[in-house]
Amino acid sequence: MNRHTDIIKKRYDRISSVFDVMDHMIRSSWREELLGNLQGDILEVGVGTGSNIPFYPSNANVTGIDFSPKMLAKAYGKTDKTEASITLKEMDAQQMDFLDNTFDVVVSTCVFCSVPDPVAGFKEIRRVVKPNGKIVMLEHMRSEHPFAARILDAVNPLTVRIVGANVNRKTIENLEKAGLTVKEQNYLMTSIMRKLVLTPEK
Repeated sequence: MNRHTDIIKKRYDRISSVFDVMDHMIRSSWREELLGNLQGDILEVGVGTGSNIPFYPSNANVTGIDFSPKMLAKAYGKTDKTEASITLKEMDAQQMDFLDNTFDVVVSTCVFCSVPDPVAGFKEIRRVVKPNGKIVMLEHMRSEHPFAARILDAVNPLTVRIVGANVNRKTIENLEKAGLTVKEQNYLMTSIMRKLVLTPEK
């Protein structure tokens, strides 16, 4: 783990006790729609404190990873809120330990604002998802509105310093750089918060 990644990891360890309050920006209805019908072997990248865990269907086999041990400790406390099979591992999304083509589905919810090298993380997702698999995401990113985008650019250094999250990432461009194809894109909160369905180009 490089120095930049270690700094972000420590910031998420620091805010783990209050992260559930911050995570309410993601509506329960969004989580339910994203996760409720998933099947097979599922990887959740950046599982955090486990806010998604109660929304997985009972037949899902979910592996959740996060680089923050204190966030994972909170997630363990939610595993009794689902009938799905849940396994949690401490792991860096930029360098996963899984074999190629392991998972049917990869999930992330507001994760790639904080991954230090998002393109590297997306490439790892592309590597571990099966060729006929899919990736589903809820991600916030830089606004398409010029004025709002400039505001996000201005406040970004502060949000990174406090919580390690970038609010102005050009996520669609980063996905394309990693060889992922956006099949569906729904705006949930202007252009800042979006639901994405992607497929790997293999």
